[in-house]
Amino acid sequence: MNCKHFGECGACKIYEDGYAAQLDQKLKINQDRFKDFYSGDFKVFKSPTQNYRSRSEFKIWHIEDDIFYAMNHIEQKGVVLIDECPQVNTHIEALMPKLLKKIKEKNLGFKLFGADFLSSQSGEIVVSLLYHRKLDEDWQSLAKEIAEELGIYIIGRSRKQKLVITQDYITESLNINNELYKFKYIENSFTQPNAKVNEQMIEWAISSLKDSNKDLLELYCGAGNFTIPFAKKFNKVLATEISKSSINAAKNNMLLNNVDNIEFVRMSVEEFVQALDGVREFRRMKDIDINDYEINTIFVDPPRSGMDLASCNFSARMDNIIYISCNPESLVRDLEILCKTHKVFDMALFDQFPYTNHVEMGVKLKRF
Repeated sequence: MNCKHFGECGACKIYEDGYAAQLDQKLKINQDRFKDFYSGDFKVFKSPTQNYRSRSEFKIWHIEDDIFYAMNHIEQKGVVLIDECPQVNTHIEALMPKLLKKIKEKNLGFKLFGADFLSSQSGEIVVSLLYHRKLDEDWQSLAKEIAEELGIYIIGRSRKQKLVITQDYITESLNINNELYKFKYIENSFTQPNAKVNEQMIEWAISSLKDSNKDLLELYCGAGNFTIPFAKKFNKVLATEISKSSINAAKNNMLLNNVDNIEFVRMSVEEFVQALDGVREFRRMKDIDINDYEINTIFVDPPRSGMDLASCNFSARMDNIIYISCNPESLVRDLEILCKTHKVFDMALFDQFPYTNHVEMGVKLKRF
C-alpha cells in the first residue's frame, strides 16, 4: 500500500519497507513472546495489502466554510486532513468524496464532527453522521435525499438521539471453506474490521475439528461470527455474550443461516460459569438443561483484557481449548494458567490490522 499520508496520519504506524517487512516484524516479536509455550511453526495469515478495512471512523474537520475528513497526527500534533485512505475497502473509498460533496451541497455540515462507515464486501454501506446538535425533520429530509442519491443507509447521531434513514445494518456474506454464511452487522456494534482476515480466522479455528457428536461451549460469542460456522461441526452449541444487541443479532444470524442447534444466552462469563456449576440459578437459563450437554471443547474470543482467573480455570476443565486473542500480552498471561493442564499444539498469527503494531493470535490447546 502506498499512501501520501504515511508518516503523518496516526492510522498507520509501521510502513517503512512495505507490507512484507511489517508482517515479518510482527511474526518475530510474537515468536519470541510465545517461545515458552510453543516451539512449532506459526501459521501466518496475511491481509490484503490495501483496501482491507470494512469499518472505519473519520473526524470531520471544519476550516472556515469548508469541511474535510481528518485523522489524528501520528505524533499527536493535532490532525491530518485526509483526501485519500487506501486502508478502507473500495466501496468506502469510492463513497467518501461523493458523500462529503453531498453534505456540502445540502448544507448538512453544521456541527458535524464525525463520519463512521460500515460496509459489506458487496458494497452495502451504512454511514453514521455524528453531530454536536439536535437533528430535526429538515435534517432527516435532506439526509434521505443523500441516501437515495448515493444508494446508502444513513444514521444521524447526536446526544441522546439516533435517527435512522431506512435501516441501521448491512448484511455481510462470508466465504468459509467455499460455503457462504450471512451475517447482519448492526451500526455501532462490534464487527471484525478486516473481512478477508476474518474469513481466514474462522477457517483456521475449525480446521482441526472433525464432525463431533459432542457439544461446544463458547464464551464471548458476540453476534455469532464464529459460533454459526462452528455449529456444523458439533451436535449442539451453547454460547454466551453479555451484550443484549449482540445476542439479538446472533439469534437473527442463526436464522439467516438456517442453523438450529445453538442456544445463545445473554450472561456475563462469570454468571455463566456459576450457572454451569450450579452455584446460582438464573431465569435466563431456565429453559436450558445443562445436563443435556456433553461438552469437551471450549472456544473463547475475549476482549483485549483477556480472560479472568475464574474463566481460565473453568476453561481448563475442557479437553480442547480454541482461543482467539486480539491482545498478545493478555494471551501470554492466560496461557501461563492454561498451560498448567494443557499443551499448545497449534498457533496462528492473523494480520488483521496491517501497518500497525496490532495482531490477532490463535491458539489451540489439548489437555495433557
